[in-house]
Amino acid sequence: MLNLTTNTPEQTIVWGKQLARFLKPGDVIALSGNLGAGKTTFVKGIAQGLGINKKQVNSPSYVLIREYKGKNIELFHCDLYRLDNVEQISFLGIEDYFDREGVLVIEWAKRAGDLLPDQYLDISIALLGEKKRGFKVKACGAKYQALINTLKIVIK
Repeated sequence: MLNLTTNTPEQTIVWGKQLARFLKPGDVIALSGNLGAGKTTFVKGIAQGLGINKKQVNSPSYVLIREYKGKNIELFHCDLYRLDNVEQISFLGIEDYFDREGVLVIEWAKRAGDLLPDQYLDISIALLGEKKRGFKVKACGAKYQALINTLKIVIK
């Protein structure tokens, strides 16, 4: 596990950019956290790190999935907040994105339950203050444990 704290939205974006340097096609990131925790702000950082203008990135709460073309890799940004059950999420076709050549980031990922792949990066964001956020990064699978081990060395 990796624990991090950011003190401003700008630091949250920088942390997302840092993570993006290590992401590869097929990676899945499962985000959780209360409303206003900074999930979309964090995704903006990931997008920027993938060569996508962060101003283009908006919460996909109403469209459910947004696709962005990066310099070398696509970003698929999914928000499950408005979906009530696994059947709705399955109907959305989220599993189709696991095999696409891009990075899939899922907000409110716990709602997907058993639909999540065997391996993914689980990131929980907690409100620690008006602008301060706490990140708990857990690996689900060996592939993501290796990523966390790398992040522990690189991110100070």
